[in-house]
Amino acid sequence: MKKQCMVLLVENNAGVLARISSLFMQRGFNIDSLTVSSTENPKISRITIMTTGDQKNFSQIMKQTGKLVETKMIFSVEPTFSLIQELLLVKLSTDKADVEALKNIIKSFGANAVDITSGCLIAELAASSQKIDDFLEAISGFKMLEMCRSGAIAMERGDVFYELN
Repeated sequence: MKKQCMVLLVENNAGVLARISSLFMQRGFNIDSLTVSSTENPKISRITIMTTGDQKNFSQIMKQTGKLVETKMIFSVEPTFSLIQELLLVKLSTDKADVEALKNIIKSFGANAVDITSGCLIAELAASSQKIDDFLEAISGFKMLEMCRSGAIAMERGDVFYELN
């Protein structure tokens, strides 16, 4: 079992995401992370899916998803040649004594304190899944009030890009 990442470029139509997630459900394939975003072309959406499974099943689900009418392009993203990142926002309860220690941890992870008000601090970190997990472990001694974590987004490094005609 291996974490796998796929990116789909699809027509920006209602129901596309439901059809894609339905394919995964029908094949008994779990979606670990799902992110949908606009692209430079307003008619096209970019869907990034992280899943865990064996290569045979991953290849099968890619083939099935690629056959959908709305799918314009689908490709597997290899972590070695790509950036795969998530976004974390976490709100922590703080008192004056905690703020400096917390700021030091935030700085050491390359995160940002984006809001400090009335006994709370909100930190933001865009990083790999592992680095976010490590950051959450590092701040575990502080009282967490809220947390939200995006799904993964992925882009291949260098001059590799996908252009639809």
